[in-house]
Amino acid sequence: MYPVLFELGPIKIYSFGLMMGLAFIAANYLLVSEFKRRRMPDEMAGTITLIALIAGVVGSKLFSVFENWDRFMADPSGELFSASGLTFYGGLILATLSIWLYVRSKGVPFLRVADAASPSLILAYGIGRIGCQLSGDGDYGIPTDVPWAMTYPNGTVSTLAKENPGLVEQFRQIFPDRPVPADIPVHPAPVYETLAALAAFALLWALRKRPMAAGMLFSIYLVLAGIERLLVEFIRLNPLYVGLSQAQWISIGMIALGAMMFWTLRNRPADPIGEPVAARRRPAPQRARATR
Repeated sequence: MYPVLFELGPIKIYSFGLMMGLAFIAANYLLVSEFKRRRMPDEMAGTITLIALIAGVVGSKLFSVFENWDRFMADPSGELFSASGLTFYGGLILATLSIWLYVRSKGVPFLRVADAASPSLILAYGIGRIGCQLSGDGDYGIPTDVPWAMTYPNGTVSTLAKENPGLVEQFRQIFPDRPVPADIPVHPAPVYETLAALAAFALLWALRKRPMAAGMLFSIYLVLAGIERLLVEFIRLNPLYVGLSQAQWISIGMIALGAMMFWTLRNRPADPIGEPVAARRRPAPQRARATR
């Protein structure tokens, strides 16, 4: 794997950071095009992307800190400012809340914005997982002997047995009669997630022009994204809480919320996409009358 793609003098170009940048560029491009097609104020799209970027990174890091509190307490500054350790759901929750507050202040219906952003969200997630694959940041799966198994000896979280005792323990539990290899083959979970995200993106992109109530496309996104993460977590190396990982419980919540939204909105009239939506402008301050 290649955590550092190349160096320009003292500057290192990290694979994860580069793919995150590409993910947000692609998401912003699609979001602007969708805003224009839906006749929404496209100048808001760039602001929404910026909010998603900042709130997404902050939320991902904070969620990771709470999830790995023992590591944070052992090395607060190292854990807080490390480029690794970003939890997607933390970023999604904080970014969604921040964008909701922003579009509410502009008087633009949130569900329309959510529909426009749904294809961008899942595509950006898939591109981001390419960064996880290249950097080998520990998002890979459990030890396996499938023909397409991969190793990440040079990854941020190496699969070398001498550097990853937790993975060694997992291997011994799964293959108790086999000697532990020097470099342990695992499921390339980021590859699975990228392929699933691309398939979900293709479906959402095809559905976006069909007449449906505002929020329907977003509800489908919630269900698809939730199912994808719920399934891949069964082969991931994450701690369990009452039989499932934290991400799986959140995924179940996303699936349930998406399904309830879909059921509630299914009989509502289609959103008039061709009807322009103008952002609400703040009234200009009136001059105070001069007193005599």
